[in-house]
Amino acid sequence: MTAPFRFDNTYLRDLPGAWLRETPDAAPAPRLLVLNRGLAEALGLDADALQAGAAGWLSGADSPPGAEPIAMAYAGHQFGGFSPQLGDGRAHLLGEVLGPDGRRWDLQLKGSGRTPFSRGGDGKAAIGPMLREYVIGEAMHALRVPTTRALAVVATGEEIAREVMLPGAVLTRVAASHIRVGTFQFFAARGDTQAVARLLDYAIARHYPDLQAGDASGETIDYGPCAFMETYAPGTVFSSIDQTGRYAYANQPLILGWNLARLAETLLPLIDADEDRAVAKAMEVLGGVAGRYRAAWEQVMATKLGLALPDGALADDFLAVMEGQADWTLAFRRLAKAAAGDEVFLRAQFADSGLLDAWLPRWRAALAPDAGARLRAANPIYIPRNHRVEAALAAATAGDMGPFHALMAVLADPFTERPGYEGYALPAPQGFGTYRTYCGT
Repeated sequence: MTAPFRFDNTYLRDLPGAWLRETPDAAPAPRLLVLNRGLAEALGLDADALQAGAAGWLSGADSPPGAEPIAMAYAGHQFGGFSPQLGDGRAHLLGEVLGPDGRRWDLQLKGSGRTPFSRGGDGKAAIGPMLREYVIGEAMHALRVPTTRALAVVATGEEIAREVMLPGAVLTRVAASHIRVGTFQFFAARGDTQAVARLLDYAIARHYPDLQAGDASGETIDYGPCAFMETYAPGTVFSSIDQTGRYAYANQPLILGWNLARLAETLLPLIDADEDRAVAKAMEVLGGVAGRYRAAWEQVMATKLGLALPDGALADDFLAVMEGQADWTLAFRRLAKAAAGDEVFLRAQFADSGLLDAWLPRWRAALAPDAGARLRAANPIYIPRNHRVEAALAAATAGDMGPFHALMAVLADPFTERPGYEGYALPAPQGFGTYRTYCGT
């Protein structure tokens, strides 16, 4: 059978030292659980041919012609502590697939076995966490958030040991690339300025061939311990290992600036030969990050609030009204009905609507003429509610893919309210309890 992939593996050719050749483990009894036919077709692949061969090609059992599997090296900070060597501990980059428009896409297997970067792990993954990444990535795509996506999940036919024995699986992830800040840190930590320069040239050529073309940025990646906030609370943390709330919802802008500063550190020798001048130039750029973030945030909030013009104070005040009582998704969605004069559904989100009463007249005065249509287009009615995701993953682990497919059908069109799907719009029932997530390693 001829594989439908057209590989051209520039990362391997152009960046020696950034990877190790590693072969995925051969799955003993691979079985295709789900194939993203829409993504396959967008990549210019023959979806029928892929369906027929995916169990072998996308599990490690067979190597697609043209694939050159590698484990990528990178460093990184974990909860503020620097590790000079992390790397792909349970992932193998098969290669780069060229789409119909010539764009380049990484094809990576996750949960495909140990590598020299495994740090004591078994390199495997369970069905639940791999399907979670599929659900969340596709949901983010439908929500118009730049993201990595899942092409397939294949059950391996083996059991892996976690707290209990679980059925194993391999995810196929598609990304514009897997270059991280940590990829730059890997070489910088070794004092290899030439390698940093090669990596920078490669990243610019691959992602920003015309730096004046716009502000295209990176993709959201790696949906391990992830979840969606329901009641708005700035201190929301889901990851079981984030004990201090370093990555809490409200801290995301700060972490963005911190991460960019770490990237800048790796580039200092390339910015200027004089270290003091290099630091000054980097700080000049970094000093503008907070302002640019705030401006972009205000623009997004203007869209979500249906405003004619950005109004940061109005946005801040709505969040203050929401905090601790309103569901994030439904509060924004119900603004569309409120804009048309029906405030019942919006008020239902607030146990105490006193602050809302003071805010609503200011909001109405700032609305765009076509606010209703704007609000419905900007604010989804359906998101991957955590209890729905957990139920779908539990059923899939037990062998029933029905709830998974039902959830995916809802999430594929998150902005259109549809009869029969009312339950998918509701927050978790009270008995669901405090939600904690785990990375699945």
